[in-house]
Amino acid sequence: MFVGAHGEEHVDDGMVILQANLDDMNPEWTTYVAELLFAAGANDVYWIPIVMKRGRPGVMLNVLASREAAPRMEGIVFRETTTLGIRRIEASVHRLGRRMVAVDTQWGPVTVKVGYAGGEAVQYAPEYRECAAIAEREGMPLKAVYDEVRRAYQEKADRG
Repeated sequence: MFVGAHGEEHVDDGMVILQANLDDMNPEWTTYVAELLFAAGANDVYWIPIVMKRGRPGVMLNVLASREAAPRMEGIVFRETTTLGIRRIEASVHRLGRRMVAVDTQWGPVTVKVGYAGGEAVQYAPEYRECAAIAEREGMPLKAVYDEVRRAYQEKADRG
């Protein structure tokens, strides 16, 4: 099955990266802010540790969103962080085509997200939440679950 609008490889030209440097915000707030941004439609949210003027430690918030969603994202950043300014950088994003594939494992079917470039599978990754639930239920390391799911996917791919 294809995943939403990203089933086919394409380039999104209408994207922006919003950036804000923060050196006076409680670091406990970062997860909360990221969750709000994702819930409001951000494509990606990440924090980079930086050194600011006079050697102060800080973080740079980066939000990838569509141009249309940018005002909503900026509102969240201004309300929920201590920044006084947000940089807006126009961006294009080359996205691989994506498919979700179910693979059979000893724990039952597990979903693997597969990325395609030029019609060829070039990336694949087990779905984290499914693997984490198995690891917790079975009392085993998450890494071992990932290894087994990746092995099962590769075996399926080799069979065609």
